Amino acid sequence: MHDVAEWAIKTHGVIPPKPKTPTALLAELLSAAAREESGKDDVTGRPYRMNLAVTTWVGGEQMTMWHTLDDAPRPVADKGLKQRRDQVVGDVVSMADDADHWNRLHPTEEPIQLPLDFELDVLLARNAPPDEDEKAA
Repeated sequence: MHDVAEWAIKTHGVIPPKPKTPTALLAELLSAAAREESGKDDVTGRPYRMNLAVTTWVGGEQMTMWHTLDDAPRPVADKGLKQRRDQVVGDVVSMADDADHWNRLHPTEEPIQLPLDFELDVLLARNAPPDEDEKAA
């Protein structure tokens, strides 16, 4: 995509976006680190994300507020988890649209069918034996 971006700038006069400030870049790195930080439940032994992002509006500006999951009050945890679920639903809708599009363009081939009920998948994944990376941790 770097070559495409250079081509678009040079041949089509596309104006590149302004570079991010060092503060904005650091905020992105901190958010990525917060998103990836995980812990292990003392009772179940299951992993969980230690931090919870909640998108909210402050003074007319959309912001992501980070909370430690262990200390988040119920309304905050509820909102953050529901927002994550909405993101998953959005991804699944997009995937289903992509599959429908491919199926429409390839009517002579076996259609790609994607089950959208994930209950069994989640049950199996949560009860699968740990992989080698999890054993080492």
